[in-house]
Amino acid sequence: MRAERLAGGFFEHRGLIAFSVGGAVVETGLLIVLAPGARALGPQVTALPPLAAYHDLRWLFAFSQPWPAFAGLMLGLLIARAAADAALVLLAWPGEDVGRGLGRPRFTTAFLSCAVLTLLVWVLLAPVATLMFGVALVPFSWPYLGAVPILMGCALALSHGGVGRAWWRRLPGASTAGWLLAGFVVLSVVAAALPHLNTTEILLIAALAGVLNARAWYGVAQGVWGEGAHQLQGGSGGDRSPRGLLHWVPMAPVAAVLVVGLVVGLTRLTFTGTVHLAPGPGNYVAGDVGAVGAPGLPQGAPRGVWGEGSPQSQGGSGGDRSPRGKTAVLIISGFGSHCCNDADALRAAEPGMLVQQFSYVGLTAAGQPIAYRIAADLPIQVLGDRMAAQVEWLHARTHAPVNVVAESEGTLGLYAMMARHPGLPVGSLVLLSPIIGPGQVGQGGVPGVALTTLNSLIGTMSPYGSSGAQELIDSVSKFGASYFDDVRRERGYRWLSVIPLADAVTLPLCPYPPNVVVVKAFHGGLLGDAAVLRMVEDFLDGQRIVRSDLRLRTAAQVISAAASAWRMPDLHSTCRGA
Repeated sequence: MRAERLAGGFFEHRGLIAFSVGGAVVETGLLIVLAPGARALGPQVTALPPLAAYHDLRWLFAFSQPWPAFAGLMLGLLIARAAADAALVLLAWPGEDVGRGLGRPRFTTAFLSCAVLTLLVWVLLAPVATLMFGVALVPFSWPYLGAVPILMGCALALSHGGVGRAWWRRLPGASTAGWLLAGFVVLSVVAAALPHLNTTEILLIAALAGVLNARAWYGVAQGVWGEGAHQLQGGSGGDRSPRGLLHWVPMAPVAAVLVVGLVVGLTRLTFTGTVHLAPGPGNYVAGDVGAVGAPGLPQGAPRGVWGEGSPQSQGGSGGDRSPRGKTAVLIISGFGSHCCNDADALRAAEPGMLVQQFSYVGLTAAGQPIAYRIAADLPIQVLGDRMAAQVEWLHARTHAPVNVVAESEGTLGLYAMMARHPGLPVGSLVLLSPIIGPGQVGQGGVPGVALTTLNSLIGTMSPYGSSGAQELIDSVSKFGASYFDDVRRERGYRWLSVIPLADAVTLPLCPYPPNVVVVKAFHGGLLGDAAVLRMVEDFLDGQRIVRSDLRLRTAAQVISAAASAWRMPDLHSTCRGA
C-alpha cells in the first residue's frame, strides 16, 4: 500500500497533537507545583502505551496504600489509561476505510484492547516498579541497571500494543519498535534538560515532548495500518504453513516474558560469578591538605543533599596525630562482604596506622573482629551500635581519633553510628559508593509487600539466603532518612566521597561539592581498585584530593537527570530547590 493512500500527514492530525501536548503540559504543570522532583514524569502521560503504562504503575507504587485503596486506585487508573490510549489510537489512525478491515476501530474495541495491554504491561513490569521502589528506599545502581533492560525489552516487544486488531499475535515491526525506542530517548533527554530550565521553559519542553509523543503515536499507527494492508494484499488468510498454525500464539507477550527470563538468568550468573563486573580506575592527583565540612561539603559549597557546610581549621580533629599511639582506621565493607581481609591492602600501604576491618558479627574478648564468610543482614541501628563499639575500642587502644572508611551498606551504618552516638572520637571519614538519600519512600502497603517478595526471590538466587536484605530494608525504611538528615547537618568533620559513575542513575539532582570525586566504576569494591586505594591513602595522610574528573562529574549529573525519568516519582526531594 503506497504512502499516498494514507488519509493525510501527521500535522493534519490536529486532534492527536492537541491531546498529546495538552496531557503532557497539564501533568508537568501540576508536578511543578505539587512535586517538583517528579516533574520528569509529566511528558510520559501521553507516551506510547508501554511507557505510559509504566508511568502509571510508578504512581501506583508512589504511595503506600493498603490493598483496598490500592485496588481502587488501580481500577481508576486502568479505566483512565485505557480511555486515553483508545482516544489516541483513534486520533492517530492514518487511514479511513481504505481496504476491507483497515478502517478506524471503534472506541469500545480500542478501549478493551488498550485495557488488556495496560494490565499486561503492569504484570510484566511490576518487578521493574518494585526494583525502582527499592532504589528509592536504598539508592544504589545495581537494581536500577537490572530493571532498565527489563523495561526496554518488554516495552519494545509490546510497542505496537493496543493499536490494530490482534496485536498480541505478532511481534512489532522494526519501525514500530524504532518509534518506541525514540520515545524512550526523547523522554530521557527531556528529563536531562529540566534541571537547567525555568518554569516557562519546562512547560515549553513538555509541549515539545507532547508533539514528539504524538508523532510516535502516528508512526506506530501508520506502521500497524501498513502491515494490515500488506497482509490483505498477500491473502494470508488461507495460509496452512507452520507460520499459519502459530497464528493464535500470543507472540508479543511471550517475547516480553522471555526478556524477563533472560535478565533473571543473567542475574543468577552474576551471583555465581560467571559474569563479573569490576570497578574501573579513578582519576585524581594529590595536593595540599584542605579543610572540609559536613558530608563531603567544603566551606562555601552549595547547600543541598550533601550537607549544610561549615568551616574547619586545619588543626581540627581530622588531622590529629596523637603521639601516644598509632592513628586508627576502621574499614567498613558493604553487604555480602567477607571478613577480615578487606583491610589488608590499606594496612600494607599504611604501616604507621592501625588498620582494622569492621566485623558485622562483632569483636572477640580481645577486641579483634570476628571472621565470617558473608556479612550478616542487620538493621542499621544494630550496625551503627556495633560500629560505635569498635570505634571506641580502637580509640582506647590508640588514644587518637579513629578514621573511618565505609563502603556501600557501610555508609548506612556510619549514618546510624553518628546519629545514635554523637561525640564519638571520629577523625576523617571516607565514603566509597555511598548510599545518598536513603529512605525516600515508606515501605508500607502493597509496594512494601512486593519489595519483600522480590527480595525473597532474589535472595533465593543469591548466596545470601531467602531472607536477602530484609532486616536492612526494614530498618532503612524506618530510620534511614532521619539518620542521613542528622549526619548531613553535622559540622567539623573531614570528608571524602568517592562515587562510581554507575551510581549516577540513583543520585538526587543536586550540585556536587568539591570533595566528591567521581570515578569510572560500578557500585562496590572501590577499595580493591589501586587508584582509589591511593586516593584514600593520600586523604588519610592529610592531603587534599585535587580532582581532574570534571568530565565525569558533568556526565554523572547528566546521567542522574536523565535516569530520573524512569525512577520512582520524587515526592519529597532530598535536594533543596529541586
